[in-house]
Amino acid sequence: MTLKQQILQRYKEMLQDRIDVFQDMISGLTIDAQNDAKGSAGDKHETALSMMHLEQEKLNHKLKEILEQKAILDKIDASQMHKKVALGSLVKANGMLLFISTALPKLIIEDKTIFALSPQSPLGSKLMGNEASFSFDMNGKPYTIESVL
Repeated sequence: MTLKQQILQRYKEMLQDRIDVFQDMISGLTIDAQNDAKGSAGDKHETALSMMHLEQEKLNHKLKEILEQKAILDKIDASQMHKKVALGSLVKANGMLLFISTALPKLIIEDKTIFALSPQSPLGSKLMGNEASFSFDMNGKPYTIESVL
């Protein structure tokens, strides 16, 4: 398995774990709200149900964001090699490994640190469509694309 395939697999696993956690939390709140509705009455009951509903809405919003990130990862073919930076490219620039996908936490695989960034991010947008040896400045710092995989 190539490094790029390992990166994609690890990010997909990470997102699936988060999806499972959020779905469990939402399910738990739904069950709590149903149980609470059966045995309570009054203002405290209404407040508790409202708080559960608000929490459920927040969790649903976070779940939606994670599902959108997963959909982006699902579009990536890690076996595809790129000459120009595109979605799914693994870019080496200034000694850093950048995985063009969606903004996710950094990974460490085989003692290599990988940063996942969105093509819409400031750095991602500068990289998109360019080839190895392309140089640019960002926030006063020079960057050079060393390789594109």
